[in-house]
Amino acid sequence: MIVKCAGQVRTTGGAVTGLDFAAVFRLADALGVDPFVLAECLPAVEAVIVSKLNEQIANR
Repeated sequence: MIVKCAGQVRTTGGAVTGLDFAAVFRLADALGVDPFVLAECLPAVEAVIVSKLNEQIANR
């Protein structure tokens, strides 16, 4: 499910600032993902995604 959210990011000034949680939760709902589990896990996963995407941007 997280891979499917790759395009659901918020950006500013050429950097990724976070995931679009509304879009992520809509996608999760469509896929039948438990929203409680997602709410528990998403902040930690978001931190890694944002960090890695910004790392890739910086290395261009």
